[in-house]
Amino acid sequence: MISGIHLQPELKKAFLELGFEEMTDIQKKSIPLIQEGRDVIGQSQTGSGKTAAFGFPMLEKVSHNHGIQSLVLVPTRELCEQVTSELRKFAKYKKANINSVYGGVSINPQIEHLKYADIAVGTPGRILDHLQRGTIDLRRVKILVLDEADKMFEMGFIDDVKKIISQVPKERQTLLFSATISHQVHDIVQNYMKNPARIKVQSYVEQEKMSQYFYNVNSRDKFSLLVHILKHEAPRLAIIFCATRKRVDVVETNLSRNGVRCISLHGGLSQNRRKKSMEMFHKNEAKILVASDVAARGLDIKNVSHIINYDSPKTSKEYIHRIGRTARAGKEGKVISLISEPDHDNFRNVLGDRSIVVQQLQSPEFQRVPFAASVREHRPRQYGRPRAHYGQRSYGHRESGQERRPYHPKDRESHSEDRSRSHRGHFRSHRRFR
Repeated sequence: MISGIHLQPELKKAFLELGFEEMTDIQKKSIPLIQEGRDVIGQSQTGSGKTAAFGFPMLEKVSHNHGIQSLVLVPTRELCEQVTSELRKFAKYKKANINSVYGGVSINPQIEHLKYADIAVGTPGRILDHLQRGTIDLRRVKILVLDEADKMFEMGFIDDVKKIISQVPKERQTLLFSATISHQVHDIVQNYMKNPARIKVQSYVEQEKMSQYFYNVNSRDKFSLLVHILKHEAPRLAIIFCATRKRVDVVETNLSRNGVRCISLHGGLSQNRRKKSMEMFHKNEAKILVASDVAARGLDIKNVSHIINYDSPKTSKEYIHRIGRTARAGKEGKVISLISEPDHDNFRNVLGDRSIVVQQLQSPEFQRVPFAASVREHRPRQYGRPRAHYGQRSYGHRESGQERRPYHPKDRESHSEDRSRSHRGHFRSHRRFR
């Protein structure tokens, strides 16, 4: 028995071996209900232990070589790999084939692996591709998990999720985990869950250990101030959030040019590069990650000491998701936002949430450094050696007009980053789904 909760011996052995000293609140409250067969809505922030909360009791109900009995839907490729990796650790002493299914990579190995899968963890677009091809069989699914549901729906997957649910047996257990309960999440709860138990736990982030600051800075000085902060703060691990993919590439390349070792992460990168970036960051081979909001949710990134908002998020909810990466598990964290003229409206929206208290700091004296406002990549860059062609070097900070309209739709994070082109357009015409 662990914290009053019974687990199968092989799962208990893995639990203890993985160093879980005690269960988190979401685990203590969710596991007994899931073991009873109840539908569960778990509302908690990233880092609260949701994967273990549904993973251990789910594995108890899975039998080896009986087809896919559990389906876990997640919003991003990174989270798909992360959840798959965690479930495999939990199942170290229990026979269970757990396979990840996401876009951006060849579908053929997935087709072969799904023939023997007991649990499938996938992104909605690629799961639909397999359904369309007839290469995944969901008729034996007993447990459906919607992980980071609000993020999945924000990314535009609500209709895809509903189509997938229509192919899963009605007699099933449905588990939904979400940081917030949006209108779309509520719709899924009302229409696809049976008398669910609702669990809400406090944030895993320790607010008293988090310091939040902002600088008002001229647009042309923003990058120079960023370099100054990184060199003087010497972060243990830092994530720099940018509004667009293009901004991520430009900031990462310019930091490298100024002697700051960093890596990038956004939805426009190949899956191999995204995977490599996360591996390097997890192993501390690179201490600074420049990212779009794809990294703000779901990923379990430990020991982040600094969050830097190079571009202000648009809402308080997005701000909270970003800063949730630091001040965890008793460690201190610092959040620094660089606010220039184009950020004012967005940052005003953030501060509209009275629970967010951010202290303004006076801008320090710093050296102006060169900044190239555009980067044209002709081939993937090698890590540590950006291969890029630079436009005219300048000390200004306007990126081809992006400072005047930083959220142009073409530059946003894709709302269907993992979706293959093949399933669009002819999904409805496929006989299987008529």
